[in-house]
Amino acid sequence: MSIEVGSKLEGKVTGITHFGAFVLLPGGVTGLVHISEISNSYVKDIHEHLKVNDPVTVKVINVDKDGKIGLSIRKADPNYRPPSSSGGGGGGGGRNRRPGGPSRMTFEDKMSKFLKDSEERLQALRRSESKRGGRGGRRS
Repeated sequence: MSIEVGSKLEGKVTGITHFGAFVLLPGGVTGLVHISEISNSYVKDIHEHLKVNDPVTVKVINVDKDGKIGLSIRKADPNYRPPSSSGGGGGGGGRNRRPGGPSRMTFEDKMSKFLKDSEERLQALRRSESKRGGRGGRRS
């Protein structure tokens, strides 16, 4: 079976890494769903969305010359809408309209979430450093 860009296929998750999930497709070929193609929302931990052996519907988004297959779960969703670009092409003057519904975050919301996450990470790092004896610990 030849894998063509744009086709939707059923597959099974065979492996999960920090950067994406490998999916076994019909015909015994494997493709990669990059972490950015798992969901329309931010994915911090892939394990919160997928598990090994999960059945998934994917869309083929690219096939490299060397045979690597790029897949997308979010683009396979029938409700998927590509993000509107600020370039204003082909939408009919929707440049000043605010996109989306309640699932869309404003820049300020994103920034405050980023700052909160960043502060939590710094605190966790400081705690782990204090348990180890801090930076530049002496070796005997």
